[in-house]
Amino acid sequence: MRVSTELRERPARGMRSTAGGETIRAAVFDLDGTLANTLPAISKLLVKVAAEQGCSVTARQAATAIGKPPGPAFGRLLGKPEDDGRVQAAINRYRELFSYEVLCQGPQLLFPGVTAGLSALRAHGVELAVATSKTTRSAEALLDVMGIRDLVGPVIGQDMVRRGKPHPEMVLRAAGRLGVAAWESAYVGDTVGDMRMAVTARMEPVAVTYGVGKFGELAGVAGTRMCSSFKDVVSVIAAARPRSAAAMAGPPRRR
Repeated sequence: MRVSTELRERPARGMRSTAGGETIRAAVFDLDGTLANTLPAISKLLVKVAAEQGCSVTARQAATAIGKPPGPAFGRLLGKPEDDGRVQAAINRYRELFSYEVLCQGPQLLFPGVTAGLSALRAHGVELAVATSKTTRSAEALLDVMGIRDLVGPVIGQDMVRRGKPHPEMVLRAAGRLGVAAWESAYVGDTVGDMRMAVTARMEPVAVTYGVGKFGELAGVAGTRMCSSFKDVVSVIAAARPRSAAAMAGPPRRR
């Protein structure tokens, strides 16, 4: 699926256009299912950890827990309250195995076009950040092994906020760290919760259809921009902001 002519030719809902062409100045990204193709490995790991706790979970059931904070995710899979001892043991075990089961795949975890796309957005003068339900440490480690940590600025993890997704606290904090107003920012994710969070924060909701969320569900959130590839994401965001003379003069600055 290609980005529609409508997406390329008219400003998205909520964008602010001025005589100088200012629209989206920042893009905040989800991690799993948006930048990183970790879903198969994470699903397999969730099944394994649940089994260690005596609970049989299918890959399909595990997939529904991906993208949620660890407490609710394992609480749902194990059918226990978040403060139950087995839930906490499962969380600890998951974190223990994450490096061996997921991080070991390194750059192979990147979705096609992510590295080039992030570089292109930086060249267009768009500020970049990550806001994820992972802990900050886990998110930083994943970005490092994939080789894209230097392409994004602030990383806001679940442990840095009081209220996780779909509450907008983490994306608002990311925009604040970038020094950009929420309404001048886009949030890119792969779940309905991501899109609802973006709308609540007054950010431009941009959905990728190659992650967890189904097309119909994502499109059901009013104003959501639908993208079937990371190249589409870059087109939607970059088209809203003319490339600056400074960006065209040389490579993007390193943070």
